[in-house]
Amino acid sequence: MVQAPPTPATFADATWDDIAPWYTALSARPLDPEDTDGIRGWLADWSALESALMEAAARANVAYSTDTSDPEKEANHLRFSRDIGPKRNEASVGLANRLLDTGYTSDDLAVTLQKFQTNRDLFREENIPHEQELQSQNAAYNKVTGGMTVDWEGETIPIPRLAKYLLDPDRDVRERAFRLQFAPYIAQRDTLADIFDTQLRLRQEIARNAGYESYLDYIFAAKHRYAYTAADCRAWHDAVERTFVPAVGRRLGARKALMDLDALRPWDTGQDPLGRPALRPYETVDELTGTAASIFSRVDPVLGGQFQTMIDDSLLDLESRTGKRPGGFCTTFPASRQPFIFMNASGVARDVRTLLHEAGHAFHSFAASDLPYLFQRHPGSEMAEVASMSMELLAAPSLHEDAGGYYGEADYRRARIDHLEGILDLFPWVATVDAFQHWLYTSPDAADRDARDAYWRKLWNRFDPHTDWSGLEAERTARWYKQLHIFLYPFYYIEYGIAQLGALQVWRNSLEGHEQAVADYRHALALGGTKPLPELFGAAGARLIFDAEGMGDLAELIEREIAVLEA
Repeated sequence: MVQAPPTPATFADATWDDIAPWYTALSARPLDPEDTDGIRGWLADWSALESALMEAAARANVAYSTDTSDPEKEANHLRFSRDIGPKRNEASVGLANRLLDTGYTSDDLAVTLQKFQTNRDLFREENIPHEQELQSQNAAYNKVTGGMTVDWEGETIPIPRLAKYLLDPDRDVRERAFRLQFAPYIAQRDTLADIFDTQLRLRQEIARNAGYESYLDYIFAAKHRYAYTAADCRAWHDAVERTFVPAVGRRLGARKALMDLDALRPWDTGQDPLGRPALRPYETVDELTGTAASIFSRVDPVLGGQFQTMIDDSLLDLESRTGKRPGGFCTTFPASRQPFIFMNASGVARDVRTLLHEAGHAFHSFAASDLPYLFQRHPGSEMAEVASMSMELLAAPSLHEDAGGYYGEADYRRARIDHLEGILDLFPWVATVDAFQHWLYTSPDAADRDARDAYWRKLWNRFDPHTDWSGLEAERTARWYKQLHIFLYPFYYIEYGIAQLGALQVWRNSLEGHEQAVADYRHALALGGTKPLPELFGAAGARLIFDAEGMGDLAELIEREIAVLEA
C-alpha cells in the first residue's frame, strides 16, 4: 500500500518518533545513479516531506510568537525547535549524503548540491545536543524579552508601543520614552548576559567540534557564504566608515542646525527636526493593509494580487499586543506555498516601511514557490534582503495620496526623507553589529560580560561619533542586549548591509526605467537559490559592493534625492 504524502497536519502534534520513519523510508529507497527520473522522484518526495514538516514548525513558531505567554504554545514551539529540529537536520544531512554519493549533477541543483556538500563537511553528531541546548537558550531570550512591559502614564504597555512617543515633538516626552525602552533590558542585564554566556560557549564548541578555530570561521561555511569572506566584511566596515559615516554626519549636522542645538542627544535623531507632529499614516490595521495593497498594485499588478491574497487568507498578524515577541518577520509555509507576515504595528510611519519590507520577502516566497524542490527556493539571506529592501524603494513613489498612498504632499516628502536618512543610518549600525560579532567570536575577552559591554560602546563610538551619549552608558550598553539577532541569529546582520547596497542599485535602475527594473527584480526573485549570489545580484541589475568607491556613489545618490525632496 502506497502511503499518502504527508501534510503539515500530519506533523502538527508529532514527536520525532512519529517523524523518523518518513526519513527512514527515504533513506532505504534504492537510488540508481543511472536513473535520473528515479532520483528526481526521490527528490520530490523528500521535498514534500521537508515542506510539510517545516510548515508545521513554522506554524508553531507563529503561534508562539503571537502569544509568548501561553505555555502550551511555548511547549509546541520548543518541540519543533529544540526536540525535532536538530534531529531533522541530522536526518536531512543523511539524505543529502545519499544524493551526493550517487554523483548526481544537474545545472538547476548545482548551488543546492554545493550547499549539501558543505553541510556534509560540517556535520558532527556530537553537536546535536549543543544545537538543542541553543534552541532552549533562544527560547529563554524570547521569553524574557517578549514579556517585557513598561509603565507609561499609569498604563502597562509592551515596549514597541513606545515608538510613537520617541517621535513626539516634545523633547522631554522623547527622552522619557527613550530611557524607558531600555529600562527592562538594564534590569535584566545579568539574566540576558547569562543566556549569552551559554550561547557563546555552545557556539564555540560547535565550531571546534567541526574543526574550526572559531565560530566566525565556522559560520561563514554554515551560512554558505561562498561569494565573500570575513576579510571582505572587515573591508566593508572600513568602507562604511569612509563613506556613510560622514554622510550621516552631514545629515545630523543639518538636523542640529534646524533644531538650534549645541549637541544632538539620541532622542533628537528620529523625530521631525522642525517639531511637527509625528506622521500618522493610518488609524487602523485594515487601513494599513488596504492602502498597502493599492501601493503594491501600482508597483506591479501581480504583486498587488499576491498581497490581496495574504489579506484574504489571514496571512498577516500586524498589531502590537502584550505577550507578542518583539520585532517583525516574514516566514513561509512551504507546503501551502504561502508566506506569513508578523509585526508589531503601533501607528507610526516606520510601520509602513516594515510592512513594505516584509512584503518584499513575501513576494520572494511567492515567486520562488514555483521551483520544484524546497531546496532550490531560498537564495540565502543577502538576496532575500534585496527582495525586501528593494520593495521599500520601488514602492516609495506610490506613498503619495495621489498614487493611492498614505500621505499628502508635505508628509510624503517628510516620509521619503526620513526613509532615505534611515538608509544612511543603516550602514554604520550594520557595521557596528557585524564588527561586534567578529570580536565576540575571536577575542578571549568576550567571555567577560563587562568586557563585551565595553567593546560594544567602543565600536559604537567608532561608527556613531556624531551623537552625544554622555550620562547614558547603561542605555547604550543595553542596546546590544535589545538586538535579538546577536542572541538568536548570530552573524545574520551583514546581509542587511550587502543587500541594501543591492537594493539601492535596483532603485537607481528604476529611476531610469521603472518597468524594466521591476521586471528584472521579479526575474531575480523567481530564481530562488538556483544561481550563485553574484549571478542573483546580476539578474536584479546589481553587483556585490565591498569597496568605498561603490558605496560612495550610492551615498551621493541618496543625498541628491534628499536635496530634491527638501527643495
